[in-house]
Amino acid sequence: MSTDDNQSRPARRLTLGGVLLTVLTIIAAAIWFTPVYWAIVTSLRADQATVTEFTLFPTDPTLENYIFGIVNSQLPIWYLNSTIVAVAVTVVAVFTAACTGYAISQLHFPGRRVLWWIILASFMIPVPALIVNHYIIIAGLKPFYPVLGLNTHLGMILPMLLTPVTVIVYKGFFDGVPREFREAAVMDGATEFQLFGRVFLPMNWGVTTAMAIITFIGAWNSFLWPFLAVQSEEMMTVTVGITAVQDAFGVAYGRILSGAVLASLPVALAYLLFQRRVTQAIALSAGIKG
Repeated sequence: MSTDDNQSRPARRLTLGGVLLTVLTIIAAAIWFTPVYWAIVTSLRADQATVTEFTLFPTDPTLENYIFGIVNSQLPIWYLNSTIVAVAVTVVAVFTAACTGYAISQLHFPGRRVLWWIILASFMIPVPALIVNHYIIIAGLKPFYPVLGLNTHLGMILPMLLTPVTVIVYKGFFDGVPREFREAAVMDGATEFQLFGRVFLPMNWGVTTAMAIITFIGAWNSFLWPFLAVQSEEMMTVTVGITAVQDAFGVAYGRILSGAVLASLPVALAYLLFQRRVTQAIALSAGIKG
């Protein structure tokens, strides 16, 4: 590399503020990771060793707790229920949000502005405040539409489809698409469905991927509504099921934490594989909230 190239690059100076910020970041990461590490270590130890000795590293690690949890609980069924709910919520919520964002951004129809203000207002209402209403509505549907009532997959899925932030993000990106693309497609005879599917949506695949990942993670981690909507052990999601494992196992810390590790494993893998997309989705949501 030539001297001119070295001189053209801005020199990175190690400042006291940068060092302090780095040290604080490392300390915060260590504090955050400590409970996660301790849960993994404890899940790999026998219960007797957990209560009799303290060590930062598992001595004689064993998978007995994981095997016991899988064999003696309905964890595979809970995994299946969580997968069904999370995938259905992700597909339906992201697709409907994209359609809604496109309609509000590009179409002109009566009540368009009112609909937009309703979506903005719904974004300001915390989801737990709607739990009672959700329960009354879903419970009331049971006598008329059993597949939509409590203790059903659809009963869990429907209230979780309310994702106004996704609509807001899509509208913002559809607003930023140059009008020349739309005008050129219209001149070629494209319909609104073709405009949406072949022009606007492909130009925002990054947003779609980010929203899908963050929606999946939120649906998988959801606890309050599945806990209220499920009445049988066979319909529990994994986040609700591990609480049943805790009640059944008592103070068997290794078995309890092995269930927690298994419950969080899909989300952890999704984050590790799509870290940049997850960060992008969080940044988009934070930008809307800001």
